[in-house]
Amino acid sequence: MRHFFSNRIRAVLIIALLVAALLAVASSLTDKNIPNMLLQSVLTPLRSGANTVAGQAQQLYDYIFQFESIQEENQVLKEQVAQMQDDARAASSLIRENERLRQLLELKQAHEDYELVDGYIIARSSLDWVNTLTINRGAAVGIQVGMCAITEHGEVVGLVSEVGPNYAVIKTVLDSSLQISATISSTGYSGMVTGGYATGLSDMLRMEYLPTAAQIRNGDEVVTAGSTVYPRNLILGHVVDAGLEENAIEKYAILQPAVDIDTLEQIFILTSYKLD
Repeated sequence: MRHFFSNRIRAVLIIALLVAALLAVASSLTDKNIPNMLLQSVLTPLRSGANTVAGQAQQLYDYIFQFESIQEENQVLKEQVAQMQDDARAASSLIRENERLRQLLELKQAHEDYELVDGYIIARSSLDWVNTLTINRGAAVGIQVGMCAITEHGEVVGLVSEVGPNYAVIKTVLDSSLQISATISSTGYSGMVTGGYATGLSDMLRMEYLPTAAQIRNGDEVVTAGSTVYPRNLILGHVVDAGLEENAIEKYAILQPAVDIDTLEQIFILTSYKLD
């Protein structure tokens, strides 16, 4: 047993001497002392790991910072796009308004006796046979119940049915309770135009009381016959169909309204004109 331990001790001493010799040689070759070499051997893996962790932390920080920066830039871009869209809508609205005013000028040049007040639509109502618009002008600018509402092209929109100081309600041509004396401009045949709701055509007009001999063609223009309410030759619509009434003594015509009520933005109230 003693012999065994002495052999092990001897082997350990020999290994220690060899390691010391190797370290001494390495120290002489690298000009570094042995303790520093041992310390560097231990610290190098730790430094490498720390550098790796620090690098990853820096990358994470950069990502978070860049993400926040991108979010801010994205928000700025969204606001810029929204502003550009608002500007585009405003410009488009001004273009449409200028075109309406240009057309209105041409209408007034053709009818110098027309006195008109403009109004923008602020509300709509469509319930069964009732169809109305509300505009932002009223009695304060001379609008009264019973005045005619038209477009810049001289197309009939309807009749003023209610007035407040700063608003007016217009019963449109689609309203079944509104009746307008009308004429087929190409032939002179006369009848009465009303909204088509009662016959299941709520977005169309119906011209009634036409004589059985009337020659009616698709595309015929129908205009106002003239009265104390509606001047002559305001456009109501165009014929798209016709037929014989059940009583077989009258004809009727279905009209496409000249004006698209649902897309109107601005209309004009005819406050005064000269009777023919």
